[in-house]
Amino acid sequence: MHIGFLTPEYPHLKATRSGGIGTSIKNLAEPLAKKGINVSIFIYDQEIDEIINLDRIKLHFIKKRKYPVLGWYLHRKFLQNYLNKYISVDKIDLIEAPDWTGITAFMNLKCPLVIRIHGSDTYFCHLENREQKKKNYLLEKTAIRSADHVLSVSKYSATISKKLFKLSKEIKVIPNALNLEEFIPNSKITIPERLLYFGSIIRKKGVLELAEIFKLVIRQNSKARLIMAGKDVIDSKTGKSTKTLFEDKLSENAVKKIEWLGDLGYKNIQNEINKAEIVVLPSLAEALPMTWLEAMALEKAMLTSNIGWADEIMINGITGYIENPTNHKEFAEKILKLLSDKQKAKEMGRKARKQIEEKFSSEKVIQKNLNFYKNVIENK
Repeated sequence: MHIGFLTPEYPHLKATRSGGIGTSIKNLAEPLAKKGINVSIFIYDQEIDEIINLDRIKLHFIKKRKYPVLGWYLHRKFLQNYLNKYISVDKIDLIEAPDWTGITAFMNLKCPLVIRIHGSDTYFCHLENREQKKKNYLLEKTAIRSADHVLSVSKYSATISKKLFKLSKEIKVIPNALNLEEFIPNSKITIPERLLYFGSIIRKKGVLELAEIFKLVIRQNSKARLIMAGKDVIDSKTGKSTKTLFEDKLSENAVKKIEWLGDLGYKNIQNEINKAEIVVLPSLAEALPMTWLEAMALEKAMLTSNIGWADEIMINGITGYIENPTNHKEFAEKILKLLSDKQKAKEMGRKARKQIEEKFSSEKVIQKNLNFYKNVIENK
């Protein structure tokens, strides 16, 4: 069996970027390779053209091309031809692509195409109640409706996407997975009163709500410190730095109690998670966030949003607390409750790790993907 993945991101030193999609593909590709499955990963919009062969994993870095006109169409046709070449040469049985940007719209591939719903622009515009460009919707709708099969990382994103794209086909739900061998808790370096947010510094991740929440926290706990790890993003509504918008909401004293670490990269963030006493992720728009799984795997009590996908990951009051981030007072009270009850926070962290072991470990999830791929290939 040979599985191909088309993606704009992947956690590798030569890749231009990596986020949740890239991490989820890595967490799927490596266990597949260990089971003797050949994997090709086609990473487009890169700075270089290069092919790297690893153990049963072949990385294709595909340089971003520029076109004078109709770039959105010609780019897809270029990728189509590139994929078809290697589908034939390497005997690839199936290509999987994300729903984001509808990259496979108007492609005709020589093997079955699976779209996995990680969260499209259409989906996020819906959750954030913002207007979407008509072209973006058309591309994503064309891609997902023309796919041979559709997967989703959560029931919530499947339900919403099915409605938005008016899909009649079945959407199978297989969650993101985590290789727990790479996530080893280390409570010895945990720093009391240390809160951590990690991920993009962007409005949809709830960071502006977090500013309001943190104001309430430090009024009652002056020892609390908030660590912000992630890349600052220009805010779509104001055109300003989201970090600036965040700090504008705080007093001069409160600003001094926040540490900005910037984008640490996939490998370095684990150390910061282990150092944190509590992880705070108040996102307003997700499909099934890898950040949540990673923090839980490192035995951290979590404070998260309570929207849609949350119930598929968190157990409220057991692995941490869930709350609507716009309820600033209630969210802050839950943070203060855990900061004051160290034993409860530790217990929640241990139960969070157990939740990942039982539902999201590569060991549990990989076979579901493998069975799905086998069924697609046998019935193509």
